[in-house]
Amino acid sequence: MSDHYYSKKPSSASRRETIHEEVRGIKLAYIVDTGVFSKRGLDFGSRLLLENFTEPEAPGIILDVGCGWGPLGLTIASLYPERMVHLVDVNERSIELTAENAKHNKIKNTEVYEQDLLDGQKPESLAAVVTNPPIRAGKATVFRLYEQAYEALKSGGELTVVIQKKQGAPSTLQKLEDLGFEVETKAKKKGYFIFGAKKY
Repeated sequence: MSDHYYSKKPSSASRRETIHEEVRGIKLAYIVDTGVFSKRGLDFGSRLLLENFTEPEAPGIILDVGCGWGPLGLTIASLYPERMVHLVDVNERSIELTAENAKHNKIKNTEVYEQDLLDGQKPESLAAVVTNPPIRAGKATVFRLYEQAYEALKSGGELTVVIQKKQGAPSTLQKLEDLGFEVETKAKKKGYFIFGAKKY
């Protein structure tokens, strides 16, 4: 696989920078780097997801899949300090950055670890999954993420996903419904869709 953010070991030379982002009144400082998704700052789709994320009804863990440098999971952990948020990525550089960013921002209700999608997650163990899926890894990989999320979510749990229309929003909607999710379009802006997919 070519070197991009879904690579386990990015080969691009490290060039770290510190940036600041604010979403929903949460201001955080982040270390970002080459070889990870959206290295220049919070992308539009992730921001739209965060602006429309709602706390799940089900109790338990929220999982950020493909966490990059951590903006989704760390913002959600800050919004809901009583929740445990797990942040995972296959990219070793992403995991290193996210762990540092959690520590730097003193966000303690988190666990950060390396994981390929939801491999190894126990069935019906999660309250929510959030993801800006790894589109460049291909449709089969993205659909595997959805399948694994359905298995890992508790009854009443919800998958929140952002995807552009041109990158497969219609096929994502169909796939989620085929899996048995009840899907709501939480937001639609500039070609981006935020789907909330609840498991019953």
